[in-house]
Amino acid sequence: MTAWFDAFVPAFALLALGALLKRRLLKDDAVWAGMERLIYWVLLPSLIVAALAPLDLSQIPLGRIAGAIWASLAFGTLVSVALARVLGHGHAAMTSVLQGGIRFNNLMGFAIVGALFGAPGTGFGAVATGMIVPFVQVVTTLAFAFDGKRGPPRPSAVVRQLALNPLLLAVVIGFAIAALGGLPAGVAPTVRALGQASVALGLLCVGAALSLQSFSDRVGTQALTGVVKLIGMPAATWALCTLFGVPPMATAVAVVFMALPTAATSYVMARAMGGDAPLMAAITTTEHIASVVTLPVWVMLVAP
Repeated sequence: MTAWFDAFVPAFALLALGALLKRRLLKDDAVWAGMERLIYWVLLPSLIVAALAPLDLSQIPLGRIAGAIWASLAFGTLVSVALARVLGHGHAAMTSVLQGGIRFNNLMGFAIVGALFGAPGTGFGAVATGMIVPFVQVVTTLAFAFDGKRGPPRPSAVVRQLALNPLLLAVVIGFAIAALGGLPAGVAPTVRALGQASVALGLLCVGAALSLQSFSDRVGTQALTGVVKLIGMPAATWALCTLFGVPPMATAVAVVFMALPTAATSYVMARAMGGDAPLMAAITTTEHIASVVTLPVWVMLVAP
């Protein structure tokens, strides 16, 4: 029970503290925007590299993990798009339902699996991130592009966007370093210290981005999208990991990461690329609140 409190109380407490700081102490949006850029470009990539670098890749079934995660994401993509269509939403709202159905708050994931499973959990969390991010980036980029108003995106533009994604770069660098035997002395603790800073700051930023004013916006769509993300996606991942013979620890981490609420940056992407930003804000907020209940249940079910 103590381990559960140690894992979940800090994560959700930091979300609440971030919301409080945004409304009471640090009201300037520029402060939070600066922190978000620091986390996205420096701190979170450092966490991924630090987690991947010590791994023995020969002992990790990367193919089976990738197969389970990608098949689950494909399932979530199809269900999310179909749900938006059944509900009669246009393209802009569909992109918000899609982001709510397949994107994930990886900072919360690292905080939870690190507290519950230690360094092995963080390592598998980095592996899961490396599998999820490219799929999600490609799907969401294409979803925004095919809006009927613009032509299809150029393949070179999609490749360029992926190549410049700092999380993907961190995954590639982390795997390369692991294959070469790990980070050298002195560099490893520096990168690890930067990575550790990402979790607390990141959760504060996520909390600051949540908005309670969005609850009344298309409640049915919010609820059904939350069911897809917080129940359907982890259930599919668990089933596929079992089918593919993924080891228990890797399965537990994959399920936890797929059970996470959508990323707070989904709202930024919706606003920047012509999506339904108000609906995205609503889905983001409700999924984070609902995950207070759903995440501990999934951990209880899949913990090795």
